[in-house]
Amino acid sequence: METTKILIGYSIYLPVALLLTYYVSKTLFKNGKIFMLDIFKGREDIAEATNKLFETGFYLLNIGFALMILELQLSRDSYQELIENLSYKIGGFSIYLGVMLFFNLYFFFRGKRKAKEAQQEERLVFKA
Repeated sequence: METTKILIGYSIYLPVALLLTYYVSKTLFKNGKIFMLDIFKGREDIAEATNKLFETGFYLLNIGFALMILELQLSRDSYQELIENLSYKIGGFSIYLGVMLFFNLYFFFRGKRKAKEAQQEERLVFKA
């Protein structure tokens, strides 16, 4: 009976983790393209390629982590424990995704700031 509950847990956890990863990734990188275009001064080909590389890395890190923490251990044969374990796993993974989201946003804003600084330096050189 415990094996059945663990399989039920896996069949719930995996789709939820994958869908959360997909949703966060699509939201982040659809909106992140604007930052990339700004960083790369409107050069759409480089902005698109860089954004796609970041997206691929995001998927690899997050799906890898979701699979790494997959293990469910049930000491009692109860659905209550299964639900509690699932909520802990999914909640922890959601927090991790949130941290990764803000980590990526930090890099977007940092890149934007560096691009702005470089642009200001170019203006000073042209004025001199």
